[in-house]
Amino acid sequence: MAELSTVARPYAEALFGAARDDKAGLAVWAGLVDELAQVAANADVREAMTDPRLNDAQRAQVFTSLVKTELPQAARNFIDLLVQNDRLLLLPLIATQFAELKNRHEGTAQAEITSAFELSDAQVKELIGALEGKFGLKLKAHVSVDQSLIGGVRVAVGDQVLDTSVKAQLTRLRDTLAA
Repeated sequence: MAELSTVARPYAEALFGAARDDKAGLAVWAGLVDELAQVAANADVREAMTDPRLNDAQRAQVFTSLVKTELPQAARNFIDLLVQNDRLLLLPLIATQFAELKNRHEGTAQAEITSAFELSDAQVKELIGALEGKFGLKLKAHVSVDQSLIGGVRVAVGDQVLDTSVKAQLTRLRDTLAA
C-alpha cells in the first residue's frame, strides 16, 4: 500500500494550483484548508465518514455542514472529489502539504525553535535574522520551551535540524567517549 503522504500529494498540488489561481488568494485558502483538516481530524467525524450506511452525497453533506466557514463552490467540489475517492480522511495530510507548497511559493518556511528557557521577542528576532541568512528563506517562527535541553536552542526548518543545545552536545560527547 502506498504511503498516505504520497497518496495525499496530488490532491494537495491540485488544490494549491486552484487556490493560487483564485482571486481570493492563498492566505484565504490556507485558512480554509486548515479548518477542513481540523474537522477531518476529529475522531467523531472520522467515525461518521466511515459509516457504511452513508452514501457519498450524504458524507459530503454531513462534512460540509460541520465547517463553519462559508465554502466556495471550488471547495465543495474538492470535498466531493475526496469523498468519491474515499480520501476525505487524508485532509490533515493534504493541509500539511498545501502549507508546504504555499511556503515554497512565497519563499518562506516554518522554523520550529525549541529553547531551554523562555526567549524574549528581541532574542527571537535576532535568532530569526541569523537563521534567515543561513537558510536563505524568510522564516515563520514557532517558539516553544523544553527545559530538558538544559541550555541552548534546537531549530528545525523542514528536514534540516540545527541543534546547539547542551543536551545534544552532551550526547555527542558521550558517543565520542564511548567509541
